[in-house]
Amino acid sequence: MVGSTTPTDPRRELTRRPAIYRGRMSTPVTALMAELSGHLYIDGEYRPSRGEKRAVIDPATELTTGEFALATNAEVESAVVAARRAQREWWSLSSLERADALHRVADALIELAPVIGECLTREMGKPYRESNWEGGASASSFRYYAELARHEQGRLAGSAIAGQMQMVLKEPLGVIVSIVPFNFPVLLFGWQAAASLAAGNAIIVKPSDLTPLTLLVAMKAFAHLPPGLVQVITGDAEAGQALVAHEHTHGIAFTGSVPAARAVARTAAERFKPVLVEASGNDPFIVMPSAPIDVVARGAAFASFLNCGQVCTSAERFYVHVDVYDEFVEAFAEQARSLRVGSGLEAVDMGPLAAARERDRVERIVNRAVEQGARVVCGAKRPADRNKGWFYEPTVLEVSADAEIMHGEAFGPIAPICRVRSLDEAIERANDSDVGLGANIYTSNLHEAFRAVHEIETGIVWVNTPLNDNDAVPFGGRKLTGSGRELGAEGLEQFRRSKMVMISPTAESDPEWFPYPDEDAFGV
Repeated sequence: MVGSTTPTDPRRELTRRPAIYRGRMSTPVTALMAELSGHLYIDGEYRPSRGEKRAVIDPATELTTGEFALATNAEVESAVVAARRAQREWWSLSSLERADALHRVADALIELAPVIGECLTREMGKPYRESNWEGGASASSFRYYAELARHEQGRLAGSAIAGQMQMVLKEPLGVIVSIVPFNFPVLLFGWQAAASLAAGNAIIVKPSDLTPLTLLVAMKAFAHLPPGLVQVITGDAEAGQALVAHEHTHGIAFTGSVPAARAVARTAAERFKPVLVEASGNDPFIVMPSAPIDVVARGAAFASFLNCGQVCTSAERFYVHVDVYDEFVEAFAEQARSLRVGSGLEAVDMGPLAAARERDRVERIVNRAVEQGARVVCGAKRPADRNKGWFYEPTVLEVSADAEIMHGEAFGPIAPICRVRSLDEAIERANDSDVGLGANIYTSNLHEAFRAVHEIETGIVWVNTPLNDNDAVPFGGRKLTGSGRELGAEGLEQFRRSKMVMISPTAESDPEWFPYPDEDAFGV
């Protein structure tokens, strides 16, 4: 109730500073991972799950670092019940109170970033610099949406009836289900949670089976919010489908493979739930003669090998103009060979692939390409100095434009390159894909840049600046990449519904009501 001073009053709870670890914890992160193993985060508390447990493996050492639970149907139900209650409580607050609470989530995420970062590196292998960055990048989204949602909650329309007020209200969907992958679990959850909460929703996240503990750790940043507003249900595809299908969840945000996305979309369609899907990428990278090749080679290495190539917007197929082809391949291969590969907790540029299954898949892709005639420029093997861990060297291949590897998502440290003779050919080949997330072009020619921006069939085009994003600009793709947008005003709209409202200041008869005038009848 407004004005209540009881400890359960959400307004009072939101004024309390959350207990956050400052900097590096005195307790080792490994101990925290062990403590949270087998737990779920439901209704504001960590609960040991009754479900079956599975191991969490460090991809750099192949050692077990913890375990996660396959949540039971009863636990899924408990989370949904708590989310519905918390969502009503959250939406009853003022926009200013919600904004303040989200700013404090951002503060907490920044303080927790070193802890989250170490846990994420131990779970999926990326260099600590990249893992630590995720906490701060996620925090930025919370700050952006805290203010955007407060700024705009609907609009007045020019009245169609004199004297009335006619308007659009923006309301939350209700309970959002977030299904996030292993490659950027904190960042992607942050994008979705920030927009969902700012719009007035509750959210339940189902993390990947490779990074369940990281999101459990991240829940400490949400401790000051109403219990049940943000929850974690770990498990396999069955848990995700149960959440998607539940009659009391109202919107879905999914990032993953095309087959899995189709399954999610089909289930959600049974109840007409809006679905945000980011399913796949196979991003082209075009290099034109006017580009500075030394800079391009460094940008290409970053675009290809960031997070061991496990990025939906990785540069996965290179179309290089014949005039600079040889120069680029040499410079690019030099950059690839110079990358330090090892444990993400060491001074390295690239860690292992996230799982044995991922490295096996990458090896099959490279072997198939070589069988079809690809020439290995560098890489294409496991590092000789790494006897443990799922490492693979940064790989550069020369291929033909119609090679199989140019038409599927590799999602690993592989960069296939082919020659093109013109920008027309490069754009045509860039568009020859079933997916359309992002695309890159390096050129100093403004006309070429504008053509690429307007003619490449993707949701994102980067000109001379690969893989960057902006909280205020929508992120998403076309074709089988999926539907909907994250970030920007469009990202907020993904988790809201519009309500038409018409208000007459007085109760008066309307000339359009019955009985209809006789002179309006047919044939009169």
